[in-house]
Amino acid sequence: MSWQSIPLPHLGLLTAVAFGALARGASAQQSVGEFTGHGDVGTVKQPGSATYDSTTGVYQLAGSGANIWAARDAFHYAWRKMKGDFILTARGQLVGKGVDPHRKFGWMIRSSLDSAAVHASAAVHGDGLVSLQFRKTPGGQTEQVQSTIKAADVIQLERRGGTYIMSVAKYGDTLSSVQATDIPLGDDVYVGLFITAHNDTVTERATLSDVRITVPVRTGFVPYREYLGSNVEIMDVATGRRRIVYHATGSVQAPNWTRDGKALIWNQDGKLYRFDLKTAQPTPINTGERIRNNNDHVLSFDGKWLGMSDQSDSASRNQSVVYVVPIEGGTPRRITPLFPSYLHGWSPDGKLLTFTGIRGSAIDIYTIPVTGGTEHALTQNQAMNDGPEYALDGRIYFNSTRSGKMQVWRMNGDGSAPEQLTNDQFNNWFPHVSPDQRTIVYIAFPPDIDPKDHPWYKHVYLRSMPVRGGPSTVIAYLYGGQGTINVPSWSPDSRFIAFVSNSDKY
Repeated sequence: MSWQSIPLPHLGLLTAVAFGALARGASAQQSVGEFTGHGDVGTVKQPGSATYDSTTGVYQLAGSGANIWAARDAFHYAWRKMKGDFILTARGQLVGKGVDPHRKFGWMIRSSLDSAAVHASAAVHGDGLVSLQFRKTPGGQTEQVQSTIKAADVIQLERRGGTYIMSVAKYGDTLSSVQATDIPLGDDVYVGLFITAHNDTVTERATLSDVRITVPVRTGFVPYREYLGSNVEIMDVATGRRRIVYHATGSVQAPNWTRDGKALIWNQDGKLYRFDLKTAQPTPINTGERIRNNNDHVLSFDGKWLGMSDQSDSASRNQSVVYVVPIEGGTPRRITPLFPSYLHGWSPDGKLLTFTGIRGSAIDIYTIPVTGGTEHALTQNQAMNDGPEYALDGRIYFNSTRSGKMQVWRMNGDGSAPEQLTNDQFNNWFPHVSPDQRTIVYIAFPPDIDPKDHPWYKHVYLRSMPVRGGPSTVIAYLYGGQGTINVPSWSPDSRFIAFVSNSDKY
């Protein structure tokens, strides 16, 4: 459910940041992917290279160089200029056995392209060592803080004010962090990917995918009045590989898949849009006077109807009410007489809707006939119960605070036999069951938020677990939250999910 999910207007494509001037110590080359230049820093015998495959989203780095250590560095670097706070995330690995165990690659932030420059780097070594390396003065000695994680392939480096945070994991695990402060890099820095061979007679290689540069909310940012840009992403759940299919400078929320696999439906500016995956173009869906839609919209299992939650009716005090409309658009038909009501699920036989209702101080899960009528409460306790969604077998998956933190649960369609599926430190919301009924995907918010809240713009995980039960694994490390994956978002063949990540422009 979304309390206030009507985004500010303006849809558009982010423009590229102008190419920053090169400092001495590296040769200028063409842009590559997100980076405005690349070249060798310091003295190297074997010229390096950087390439980007826009189809797969994979970067290939090659570099020689004696080391990134002591007072001077020698390596290959793909960079761009940035200011302020940012989060750098990628999955990557070195190629082959290599020559020196301390060949390394990762993310780097530098004050200049001089080989003796101040820098902070998240470095993964050939022998598995992972460390936050930094030089605090030009030509000074390099220091490091080692991670307890070995051979990480998820690498994140964040600048948060004067603090530099390295967070790493083996893909599937949660992140482990170390940090350093008092590194005088200045506001205007070089940011990018690097590789060094630790042996200047050879060239080493690394591949990196799911490379994301994120600009988080600034100090004083006001949620629900201001919005970051949105990346609509599609992920191959088996491999974790992601691709951005659409970018907007405003807030796009809650994409779900049409039953024919040809399009996504999402919420933006209070309206619903159909995004054609072949043409990559969004088209408004006619919902008549209902133009203040929340990010709670669900397709019927036969794909003919669209349920939605809208708060544009003044007779309902502009609180959320559930409606249904033909999938091609039309005049919505009101379903819930009481409000606020937030839709989340459609029964497999098409006869019932399940939704979250706030009735007085209670937040519970209800069902109601699609034809309208009397709502029926499935949960009646003091906890918050939200996100109810039908699976094909008729069971309802939901999230609840009844055990303390927000956790994933399921129950029979009549509310009987409730069963807790997750029990960990995170606040877990919006479980979505794959069409083949094998996998649950949900969003995990950090432990330090209010369990009853699913806020905007946080470090969050998308996690999966087997429907039959078992441990959860991380499938995406991203910056998002509200609107990321509120609604059923599986492709019909159970291979892909769609979701939204967020970033300010850079």
